[in-house]
Amino acid sequence: MPVPNHVETELRAETVRPDFVPASDYVSREFAQLEKQRLWPRVWQLACREEELPKVGDFVTYDICDQSLIVVRSAPDRIRCYHNVCMHRGRRLTDKTGNVVRFHCTYHGWQWGLDGKVIRVLDREDWHGCGSMEEGDLRLREVKVDTWAGFVFINMDPDAEPLAKFIDPVPSYLAPYEYDKMRFRFYASFRLPCNWKAAQEAFDEGYHVAATHPQILAHQGEDWTRSFAHGRHGMFCYPGRPDGKPPAPFGAPSPRLGKPVPADLRPGVVAHFDELVRTLPVLYSVRDGEAVRRLLSEVPPETPPLDVFMKALEFQREAAIASGAGWPNVTLEQMGRAGTDWHLFPNMVTLPWPDGVIVYRSRPDGDDPDSCIFDVWGLQRYAPGAEPKINRQFFYGKDDWRGVGAVSLILEQDFLNMEQVQRGMKSYGFPGNRTNPMQEVAVSNMHRVLRDEFLFA
Repeated sequence: MPVPNHVETELRAETVRPDFVPASDYVSREFAQLEKQRLWPRVWQLACREEELPKVGDFVTYDICDQSLIVVRSAPDRIRCYHNVCMHRGRRLTDKTGNVVRFHCTYHGWQWGLDGKVIRVLDREDWHGCGSMEEGDLRLREVKVDTWAGFVFINMDPDAEPLAKFIDPVPSYLAPYEYDKMRFRFYASFRLPCNWKAAQEAFDEGYHVAATHPQILAHQGEDWTRSFAHGRHGMFCYPGRPDGKPPAPFGAPSPRLGKPVPADLRPGVVAHFDELVRTLPVLYSVRDGEAVRRLLSEVPPETPPLDVFMKALEFQREAAIASGAGWPNVTLEQMGRAGTDWHLFPNMVTLPWPDGVIVYRSRPDGDDPDSCIFDVWGLQRYAPGAEPKINRQFFYGKDDWRGVGAVSLILEQDFLNMEQVQRGMKSYGFPGNRTNPMQEVAVSNMHRVLRDEFLFA
């Protein structure tokens, strides 16, 4: 449904600043319609991982708003993407995931090959003399597809710029982590009671950690972040204190707690990994948590902070190699340059670590600006042949998301914020987000790109 001109004019007149994002970006149905019409049909977006398509005929159904797409391995060395619709009467051809030798419409029996060519039209002679019945007219409509780091991206715009150009400069920062050598350890999809951007932005910044995840402060060390825009994309890192004082070392209490830095940082480092392995079991591997315990028996108590951190990495590396999983050739300098968290426009967030990474993906839930589909993926390095079978979990019932605490305390803390944020942003007393211009730049930058390059270009 077209957005009335006067409504679009009002939305266009609102402005995004580093310290402000209008509330209408999250709660306006008209804004969501503009996204549906001008963003999702024109943007590169994450559809799946290559390991979800290991064999010829394996497919994943990717839904965005009211569009559905089939991503399929059509040949050993080729992945294709098609609009998920029968060219006869419009029935969708696939749902979720599976393996096929051909696409079959169960309504009237039309069929297509994995290359998109029509191979069966029941009683085709009935159309004798009719126009637009040639092979090119009946083949499945193809969509641009490309890959990066094991991720499969699609774009419905036939004139879209190449994926490599669109995601630049992100690969130059994350390539050392070898995402392509990681495989699924966790896959969960949730229906959340908030806008897709409100969900995503809960993972775009570290500013919320002190209030939302206070249990981490006891051993996180420095928790003041800086956020930076990199073209369309954004990231945050922990560069040090804004007052110029040395940052609190990893394994020490956050400076916000007003506690002294202990002379022995080993217990704090071990506690940090224990806490995260237990309460966010989709980033650090269990192997990581077990490996750092060697600090307590093999590293002297008076070891300097950087050396403790380096020994922790060394022990994790040795454990990964011993398991056959390998370890990326990533340097400390490259880890520092990559930072903690990256937002790839429009709807992908990832937190890298050498042995495993988190990936978050947020999508609209139909036309409802107050609901979204939020995916949480945990990827990890495995020895060849030791990769677990992908276990996709779906929590799409009205309140199913509330059970996430059984999996992750940290995700539960984040999800509880989202519900209340979406409600609060509808208040007549709330003009918009006062984004932190130092620590939440990735959030405001995303809205700047959304508005300036897609909705109101």
